[in-house]
Formats: sequence, C-alpha cells, structure tokens
Amino acid sequence: MTDRNIRVQPAAGRAVEDQEVEIVERKGVGHPDSICDGVAENVSRALAREYLDRFGTVLHYNTDETQLVAGDAAPAFGGGEVLEPIYLLIVGRATKEYEGQTFPAESVALETAREYLAEQFPYLDVGSDIVVDVRLGEGSGDLQTVFGEEGAVPMANDTSYGVGHAPLTETERIVYNTERRLDTEYAEENPVVGPDVKVMGKREGDAIDVTVAVATVDQHVADMDDYRATIADVRDYVSDVAGEYTDREVTVHVNTADDYDEGSIYITTTGTSAEQGDDGSVGRGNRANGLITPNRPMSMEATSGKNPVNHIGKIYNLLSTEIARSVVDDVDGIRQLQIRLLSQIGRPIDEPHVADASVITEPGVSLSDIDAEVEAAIDAELAAVTDVTQRVIDGELSTF
Repeated sequence: MTDRNIRVQPAAGRAVEDQEVEIVERKGVGHPDSICDGVAENVSRALAREYLDRFGTVLHYNTDETQLVAGDAAPAFGGGEVLEPIYLLIVGRATKEYEGQTFPAESVALETAREYLAEQFPYLDVGSDIVVDVRLGEGSGDLQTVFGEEGAVPMANDTSYGVGHAPLTETERIVYNTERRLDTEYAEENPVVGPDVKVMGKREGDAIDVTVAVATVDQHVADMDDYRATIADVRDYVSDVAGEYTDREVTVHVNTADDYDEGSIYITTTGTSAEQGDDGSVGRGNRANGLITPNRPMSMEATSGKNPVNHIGKIYNLLSTEIARSVVDDVDGIRQLQIRLLSQIGRPIDEPHVADASVITEPGVSLSDIDAEVEAAIDAELAAVTDVTQRVIDGELSTF
C-alpha cells in the first residue's frame, strides 16, 4: 500500500437511519436544473470524445455554467401549445485551436445538445419549443499540460473536495427509485407522465412521507376526471415502489398544489415545468450520487459539465461515491461510511491532501477490526483514479 494520506475514524453521532428526522430529494431528468445538468454533461462527453478522435488527448474545456430560462405555454386538455420557447444557453470554455488545427467546439456542443433534448423529451419540439445557444470562450491549448504527460497521473486543477456515502438509507432508496422508475417503466406504459418528476422524502421516526410532483402531458389527459384518475394511479404505483424498500409506514402525496375546485392542476404541453416559469442552472439539483441529502455532508461543486481529466469538482465527487460503495461492498461490518476527498492544486489527483473515511460499524464490530481493510480498499480506488475519466467519457458514470 502507498503512503497516501488516508484517515479512517469513527463517525460522530448516530447513523442517518437512526436519526429522528431525515430529508431526501431527487429532481428528475425533466426538471429545469436537471435539463441543464444533462445537456452540460452530454456536451462535455462529446467534446472529450471529439478531442480524443482528432488529437489523441482531451484538451482544456468546461461546460458547467449552462443556464435555462423558462418559456411560456398554454396547456389544455387534449393538447395545448408553447407560446414562447424555452431558452437554453450553454456557457463555458473550450480549446478551439491546437497544433495549428481549428476545432469546432460550438458546433459539437450545439449538435449534441439538440440530440440529447430530442432523445429525452419526446413532447418538446427542439425546432420550435426551445432555443439552444452556445457561448464557449476560448480555452488555452497550453492548459492541456496540466493534465500531465501521457500515462502520468494528472495534477489537480483546484483545491477543492468531494463527498460520498454508502449504503443508501431506506428513504434515500425510495426517493431515488421512485423518480427513476416513474420516468422509465411507468412512463413507458403511461405516457401521461412527463420526464419532469420531483420526489421529496421525509422520515420522522418510522413514518415516511413521499411527496411527488409529476408534470402530466396534456395531450394524454382528456378532462379533469381523467387527470384525477392519473394522479390516483401514480399514488398507488409509488406506494407499491416504496413498499419494496421498507417495512416502515409510508404515505404518498402527489401534486399537492392542485386545486380541483379552481381547476388549477399540474398539466403541461411538453412534460417539463421549463415550458412555463421554472428556470434552471447546472449544479442546483442532484449531487453526483443522484440525490440531495441534507442529513449528510455534501459538496456544493457542480459535477456536470466539468472536464473529466483533472477537474476535482467532478472527479472527487464521483470517486468518493464510488469509493464508499466499493468499500461497503468489500468490507464486512460497516453500517455507514462517509468519504471526503480533499485536493490541493498542483498535486497528483491520486494523492489527495486527505482522504477521510468516517465509519459507523455494525453492532459487535469494532473499527479496529476493519480499519486496515478500509484503508487498503480506499488506497486501491485512489490508485485507479484515472479510470474515472474514461468511465465518464464513455457515459458509465452519472453525474446527477
């Protein structure tokens, strides 16, 4: 094992699963913040692949400042219309000239964004319902040297940190899987549910409340009775999903802002609240593990859109999550594990300024029994840190 600065210590306080109140949130792919995350990350991967194809190396870039300005729409039973298009601005930096060759960074970004939007949002007309703009400032080709020589471990671009934890609590699993399954298996059979699904979980003691906001698609809603039936069906489905992850009491609420007497309901033309009044930004939504978890330490870094070679805001958030999951899988006796990775600018990314593991063990297990295993497992993951770059480029790791 190498001489990396790895610290393994007992966690202070109770495991999140034992705390009296727990809050967990997930914003689905159609939420305006997640739209920005998805576009930024897909553009990032496309730029990285194109740089590799043309120059054999990933050059300096980032697209993590993407912003969305909501449009205006007039949804109606049976189908409405978009009155003013959504505006999406892809903002960042990119190397546009290298070794005498020009690189079409903005064209790559624009094409990728349009393809992603068309694939993810079937009710959004990319030609008329959304305006996609690109403003990538000039990056320096010289900055590629901070990535290190070929085969070498890159140097950290910043002094920053990433945070990860495992395993997920019951509430975290309910929230994550409720959104994912509504957007996939449920929506495939029930296209009335659009991709903008937001889930908030609250546990008080052993009572779990799940509040779901579902953007229904107007062309699949005939009238108010049809809408009410849709909401009731979603509620039943979410209750069944939750029951797969807990034996605790679960209460499900869906579209709680609806006022049937006033005819005020959550109905959309495109399946996303971005069509009318809800703006978005990269980094304002899910953390790298796909959740927002105020009961746990979190990094405020935006993970999506950052360069996957040496940008710590991306690499250490993804890596800390991967380390936590791997260690819990490989080392018996861990009830809760929190990983914090701190970088120091200019230092190799496989040698964090500190790698801190806070552990709560299972009853009957002492930390001294397993701390050497935990340290060795963390060390092995850090040694393979450059694998994260390729897995990001290949789309194997989700950033939100």
